[in-house]
Amino acid sequence: MATVKVPVYGLHKPTGQARCYVNGKSVYLGVHGSKESRVRYAEIVAQVVSGQAVETPTARRNKPVETDSRLTVNELVAAYLSWADGHYLKNGKPTSEIHCLKSAVKPLVDLFGFTACDAFGPVALKAVREQMVGAGWCRKTVNKNTGRLRSVFRWGVENEMVEVATLQRLQAVAPLLSGRTEAHDNPGRKPATDGQIAAVQGLVSPLVWDLVQLQRLTGARAGELLQLTPAKLDRSSDVWLYNVDGHKTVHHGHSRIVTIGRRGQEILSPRLMELSESDLVFPIRRDSYTLAIRRACEKYNRENPGSMIEVWSPHQLRHAKAREIRERFGLEHVQATLGHAEFSMSERYAQATLGRAVEAAAETG
Repeated sequence: MATVKVPVYGLHKPTGQARCYVNGKSVYLGVHGSKESRVRYAEIVAQVVSGQAVETPTARRNKPVETDSRLTVNELVAAYLSWADGHYLKNGKPTSEIHCLKSAVKPLVDLFGFTACDAFGPVALKAVREQMVGAGWCRKTVNKNTGRLRSVFRWGVENEMVEVATLQRLQAVAPLLSGRTEAHDNPGRKPATDGQIAAVQGLVSPLVWDLVQLQRLTGARAGELLQLTPAKLDRSSDVWLYNVDGHKTVHHGHSRIVTIGRRGQEILSPRLMELSESDLVFPIRRDSYTLAIRRACEKYNRENPGSMIEVWSPHQLRHAKAREIRERFGLEHVQATLGHAEFSMSERYAQATLGRAVEAAAETG
């Protein structure tokens, strides 16, 4: 399936009009930057993506410009983002979902910002999706962000700003399928190997190296370990229990316990001796942690051109732990150790109880 090239909204400087090119021909839209020109541009984008013929400037010359007083996409998006700023919070701070939402809505408002919400339909949504594909986004990201756009309209329906029928029409747009779209698929993330991990040992700070080792031993998310304080550790048994506050599925009513075995305890013990109960064990930002590993991999490759390694990320340590647990115990122990709410997620990484996680940590962590 070939990607349709979405026309670009531009300025014709001699006349001050907005214009775009369709099949190599200029189509004039009205005064550059005006609402009318943006509405006309949205009409053309929808026509191009759906394969309809685009009306020529001559054919529209004497047609009056129609105005629409209904709620526009721009207004809906602005209201939704204002609500999202107060909704997507963890420990009082914005989550990464806010950044994902802002990225997702950009092509929507660029193409259809001045379009009335209830005039925005499946063809328009597919035009926005084509813009995402043209920007080089991978297929799964395009599908995820298309879902986010539907969520904007679903919120509009919930708050009686958008007609139910509008959302129903948008839900008819099927996701992009692998092998049937120009959108590329990123290769699956592989577990970090022992060789890749060992290669960075002398090239990162002691703090980062301890964090690398603990993440590999526990299979915890980097963000979970970066929240760790002595007060959150239950050290009353052979396997320590770390009760993660505000982990990513807590709003679904799920709890998350990270189990820490003997080797993990040996890493933590010297650090805990120097901290108060409320101090962070690993005072480093997640992006700094990721960057430190990437730079260490790149430095290793520069210094060892004959035995270069693939640059890896912290999340691949979680995959490595999942593979180890699956090979030794099975999928139920993977789910318990990694804190997956669904069994299918454990399969992706390589219904359990805390007991299984403790059993795995006692032997591997």
